[in-house]
Amino acid sequence: MLAILLVTFPFFALVLCGYVAARRGFLPQAAIPGLNTFVLYFALPCMLYRFGASTPIAQLLDGTLIGLYTLCALIMVAFTIAVTRNKRTGWNDASFGALVAAFPNTGFMGVPLLVALLGAQAAGPAIVTITVDMILTSSLCIALSRLDGADEHGVAHAAKLALKGVLVNPLPWAIVLGGLSSAFTIRLPAPIAATVGMLGDAASPVALFTIGAILARSQMNATTRTPLGDYVPVTFIKLVVHPVLVGLMGLGFAALGFPLDPFALTVVVLAAALPSASNIAILAERFGADNGRIARIILLSTVLAFFSFSAAVAVLKP
Repeated sequence: MLAILLVTFPFFALVLCGYVAARRGFLPQAAIPGLNTFVLYFALPCMLYRFGASTPIAQLLDGTLIGLYTLCALIMVAFTIAVTRNKRTGWNDASFGALVAAFPNTGFMGVPLLVALLGAQAAGPAIVTITVDMILTSSLCIALSRLDGADEHGVAHAAKLALKGVLVNPLPWAIVLGGLSSAFTIRLPAPIAATVGMLGDAASPVALFTIGAILARSQMNATTRTPLGDYVPVTFIKLVVHPVLVGLMGLGFAALGFPLDPFALTVVVLAAALPSASNIAILAERFGADNGRIARIILLSTVLAFFSFSAAVAVLKP
């Protein structure tokens, strides 16, 4: 367990550094969008491209793994909405609560952390989860968030916004380009490859620092107090129910004879055990959901994941 904590500690420590820097004013709030832009449009796409290009295309197109994770995402969304939607929590807040429960922070935190723990071969299954969450889970929850009539344009408009968000997001395109490079054994010219490598190497530390800064900003800008009952149960669903569901469903798939690699299953279970994706707070604010509640779920899941994720690794690591 100590060996695992020695690997996971620096990742969560960098999140804490970003949080403290923003809370203490060392990092101005006006600088946080710049950090986020660097990570989202430069560093992280290069890291994902590099991992995708070095991963056999068969791993990126693993139909069983895609089907397993997609089914679990749909169950997570349906379950979370069912247990949280009430007279006070409409479709908008319930849907973004479901998104924050079903969408782990695989891009900013998970890929580098899982690679550090399990080796470079963990990148392929992790990238599969990112693709499903960015294209399916996010689009579904955004569309569902419009069902209570909070937006006069309704579900169709939300679906268009979700699709546009996928198309302009550089991360899926980086994964696609990496997959094509893997499939056709394309090699970048040396100077370009070196540039991509430098940007990819910067992704992990800057992304983790940025997560902390975003969490601090969300907490500082929250205007209302959120009851514990509105965010603690969703945090439990994210950190406990999600990985347990993926693990049990994976065992069920294997028992039914589906070709599911045990190592790939371990990777996606650990991906599900990650804290909630930090960018959901920005989406919630854009669509008028209770951003304070979402920010508290993300913050609490990130704090507790240091212990719960490390425990999951201790149990599952080969």
